[in-house]
Amino acid sequence: MEEKEFDYINVIPFIDIMLVLLTIVLTTSTFIARGAIPLELPKVTTHQPGTVKSISIEIDHQSVLYLNAKPVPLVKLGDEIRAFSPETPVLVSADRDITLQVFIDVMDVVKNSGFRKLSLQTEMKK
Repeated sequence: MEEKEFDYINVIPFIDIMLVLLTIVLTTSTFIARGAIPLELPKVTTHQPGTVKSISIEIDHQSVLYLNAKPVPLVKLGDEIRAFSPETPVLVSADRDITLQVFIDVMDVVKNSGFRKLSLQTEMKK
């Protein structure tokens, strides 16, 4: 008997293997991107003094300033915030009924103290 020659190569097993490998790669990358893989991070014994997530400045409806929940007059605000690093973000929360000039004065003091990361806290309308 005469043997029959192959006219084609069967690639279905190759495709099956590639799909399994693709599934493994996508599943692993999803765990890494979401942080779903539990990690034990290294611990330190020293605390870095003066590190604050952000500086909070509140202005109430009577235009009284609070720096990190401590009342401070506008003339001393610059001296008080200079104790922080200029890279520290500043979050300003102001009552909506204050005059624009009070807010501008606070922004001016923050800007003149060397801070460039300034945010204004707002609330979504209902």
